[in-house]
Amino acid sequence: MADPRGFMKYTQRETPQRRPVDLRLRDWKEVYEDFPPDHLQIQASRCMDCGIPFCHNGCPLGNLIPEWNDLVRTDRWREAIERLHATNNFPEFTGRLCPAPCEGSCVLGINQDPVTIKQVEVEIIDRAFDEGWVVPLPPDRKTGKKVAVVGSGPAGLAAAQQLTRAGHDVTVFERDDRIGGLLRYGIPEFKMEKRHIDRRLEQMEAEGTQFRTGVNVGVDITAAQLRSQFDAVVLAGGATARRDLPIPGRELDGIHQAMEYLPWANRVQLGDPVVDDDNQPPITAKGKKVVIIGGGDTGADCLGTAHRQGAEHVHQFEIMPRPPETRADSTPWPTYPLVYRVTSAHEEGGERVYSVNTEEFFGEDGRVTGLRGYEVEMKAGKFEKVEGSDFEMAADLVLLAMGFTGPEREGLLADLKVEISERGNVGRDAKFATSVPGVYVAGDMGRGQSLIVWAIAEGRAAASAVDTYLMGHTALPAPIKPTAVPQR
Repeated sequence: MADPRGFMKYTQRETPQRRPVDLRLRDWKEVYEDFPPDHLQIQASRCMDCGIPFCHNGCPLGNLIPEWNDLVRTDRWREAIERLHATNNFPEFTGRLCPAPCEGSCVLGINQDPVTIKQVEVEIIDRAFDEGWVVPLPPDRKTGKKVAVVGSGPAGLAAAQQLTRAGHDVTVFERDDRIGGLLRYGIPEFKMEKRHIDRRLEQMEAEGTQFRTGVNVGVDITAAQLRSQFDAVVLAGGATARRDLPIPGRELDGIHQAMEYLPWANRVQLGDPVVDDDNQPPITAKGKKVVIIGGGDTGADCLGTAHRQGAEHVHQFEIMPRPPETRADSTPWPTYPLVYRVTSAHEEGGERVYSVNTEEFFGEDGRVTGLRGYEVEMKAGKFEKVEGSDFEMAADLVLLAMGFTGPEREGLLADLKVEISERGNVGRDAKFATSVPGVYVAGDMGRGQSLIVWAIAEGRAAASAVDTYLMGHTALPAPIKPTAVPQR
């Protein structure tokens, strides 16, 4: 039972302090300072242990939030990680990267600041690793069944770990040179240091999961070969088709997709020999006027990266208007609130520009030197130009961070001949099965661009479906109800 008066005694929400800007811009380490355990236990005490915990509804994983809040409050950390791992394979990822829809649906958040659920989560798993409580959990028996998982992002890793623990021989295929997908090359070090991925992979390898990097399934291995060598296949390749901006001047050098830019910075931090004579990666913001088009998380990742590379100045464009300071009427509790947020990257500098549209790039000698745009306003659900608002802006480097349109069709999906949904994703039924027998899909490849918690939840649920397909029954949990899965 949680402290029944905790939310009344401790009304102040507290989170870790970020390291000073001038200090953290000198390195690529995570931006937060350590959070004292006694402060965390006070924050956990604010949990109301609600009769109906809406935080469960906000979390696709169904995390047992009130339970591990109270276990932290009462200093029972080992029990807390057991309850956390019961629903989430990788709390070290979600605790750092998830936007915390659970906090948006916290009952305390109706009239106070919500419980710091995300911080409690990450402190539990970090302590568990420090104490040696995270150990391999190999299966008691082997089934003799082989499963291929294509893609090593959070969905693929979650599916692989669950299926390995069920006794199947699981091989994860990754076309990049390292395991992790966007976790590895899309998320900057200052948001999540890659050591968190590496230590989890050590656990998975000890459990029996096999990893094969540098293999582009559909090119290096055909779909026919994959299906003949494995009893089931899980597609978890993500939504990697990038949204482009096809306007005049797009062909100019110096205009790049965010996922062309971000991986180079991560490779430098991993020690790869990808720098030039000035110790800079092939695409760098050093000394440049940077414009980022896209106001979401990926845009913020580009912003923080540009700051650390020494950009002269950065503007971040967003076509939508600036969100309100408090929860908008359009997103009432317990939905995820539309509010103005300041990430660590925004805190470090740059200028956020709202309600603008870019209409043309221009340059000299084949390289971008600037752009033209104008302000917009929303009328009847459409963006309309504000007359007389045209402007020009100098830019040496333009980064497109406008999201993704779905999975790449060529290669594996074309080779498999899976059905594609009306939204452009891999079609699936309520059991995550595609139109091809024995082939399942999880995460962004079937759902479209979404949150890391949805990816892990879908990986776990797809693993349960695959285990049932192979064995006729399963003991693996499926956190997502069938009705939550888009139909084929």
